[in-house]
Amino acid sequence: MPGQALSSLTRSTTLRERALDALRTAIITGQYRPGDHLGEVEIAEHLSVSRGTVREALRHLQQEGLVTPGARGMLRVSRLTPTEVRELFQVREALEGLALAQIIASPRRQEAADALRQALAQLQDAFSTGADLAAKVEADLGFHLLLCELSGNSVLLKTWRQLEGPMRVVIMSAAAEHRESAMSPTAHEPITDAIARGDAAAAQQILHAHMTSAIAQLGMAADTDRDTA
Repeated sequence: MPGQALSSLTRSTTLRERALDALRTAIITGQYRPGDHLGEVEIAEHLSVSRGTVREALRHLQQEGLVTPGARGMLRVSRLTPTEVRELFQVREALEGLALAQIIASPRRQEAADALRQALAQLQDAFSTGADLAAKVEADLGFHLLLCELSGNSVLLKTWRQLEGPMRVVIMSAAAEHRESAMSPTAHEPITDAIARGDAAAAQQILHAHMTSAIAQLGMAADTDRDTA
């Protein structure tokens, strides 16, 4: 009897994780656009799972910031306003600025710079080989995630990861020219160089310019998306 219960629990968990992974992938790859309604019945039929399983997955995605309640409680893919985009990237700048300061003050600064150069190489490769958008987003956010990890500050890292869902939605929903500019490897290389030099002031200035540019590019896209919705 305990074995049967455990087996049932495992199947339930697997189905929930499968639904969660499928829905998350559909959102972050742009299959679902910001503002799209996420109907439990349609999703359950498509994934061949129960509505309860879909409901649990959607609840988890709501915690990640990928899904928000709309009119009459219907869940939709999150859509950020230009103001929300600006605030999102201002918080990112504060977190990553702290990460920069802690990395530069660390005796392992050069090791951190080397690790970031490897992440930068992956981003450059994604652009030079014409990788798909999902791969470029992964490489871009991977660079910034590594920056936070290298700070050694677990609270900083956890807080940054809570912003990751909305960041993905903003980037994926932007027009190609806006997001390409925001993710460009040339915007990231100076950050790594400043860390390698131990130049904290320059690193902060470069990060500020990078985030300000992202706000201009992606906030504009959010405004356009809202007007055409």
